[in-house]
Amino acid sequence: MNAESELVQLTVSYPPYTRSHESIERIMYTVLIALLPAVGTSVYFFGPRALWLTLVTTASCIGFEFLSNKLRKRDLTCFDGSAAITGVLLALNLPSNLPYWMAVVGALVAIIISKELFGGLGYNIFNPALVARVFLLISFPSQMTSWPQPLSVDVVTGASPLGIIKSDGVAALGTIDFWALFAGNMRGSLGETSALAILLGAALLWSRNCISLRIPLSFIGTTVAFTWIFYLIDPSVYAPPLLHLLSGGLMLGAFFMATDMVTSPLAARGQIVFGIGCGLLTALIRLFGGYPEGVSFAILIMNAVVPLIDRWDLRSRSRYREAA
Repeated sequence: MNAESELVQLTVSYPPYTRSHESIERIMYTVLIALLPAVGTSVYFFGPRALWLTLVTTASCIGFEFLSNKLRKRDLTCFDGSAAITGVLLALNLPSNLPYWMAVVGALVAIIISKELFGGLGYNIFNPALVARVFLLISFPSQMTSWPQPLSVDVVTGASPLGIIKSDGVAALGTIDFWALFAGNMRGSLGETSALAILLGAALLWSRNCISLRIPLSFIGTTVAFTWIFYLIDPSVYAPPLLHLLSGGLMLGAFFMATDMVTSPLAARGQIVFGIGCGLLTALIRLFGGYPEGVSFAILIMNAVVPLIDRWDLRSRSRYREAA
């Protein structure tokens, strides 16, 4: 029997695919370790309730996936780390004073609706944590936009820097303390406070080859460039690009959610297009949209476009090979 007539059986598993010795579990738990600096700074700035909120969302996500596995009579996937990542990322997208029951509802939406109903890990087309955040934002807008003041003995709530710009204009911010924005002493969700903590975690992921910098750099670069253009046009109306870089969920979204292997493009060129699209949409929503923040909406919209990006990239490469 010659080689051409031999039947070769291939086993195709669910994504994310990798060409290294790394297992899905090992990658997932590496991401969890990379999120620890952000979790730690959130506890430092917002107190023990930030830790309890993170534990509630994480335990709820694992629990809901366990129930789904049992009801569907499938192998247990709730301990592979993906559900835990969703729980931690969900917590980092929430204000520290959000009622626990709302956080549990968010975990239900993240795991059951946006992940398990699509088929589980590798089949979901949208980032589960972001779906849950947007659901909670639309369902409970007051609770989701009431931000406690970090390091405050009393529970003092108010608007985030981006929220102040949207409602009262740039002048209402007064003098901007960029170091406070970078370090984390600023109102916002748990994961939006410290850009430094996000960068520390991202450095670990990059050093372990868990993420490529194509999506984060194109995402952040496009947002900064677009907001910088309008800042040059009228600095009295538009905030400086450094504020857009360091406030809100840009850093968290760019490094930890837009880079999700399941919901981002496969090839390098597609990843750059994806990042540029996320950055452009984020800037447009922040500058002209009804919401002060646009990262979640931008990533979810681009998640829906990923199959088209992958198809376009594949066809472009095929045409290039034919021409060559």
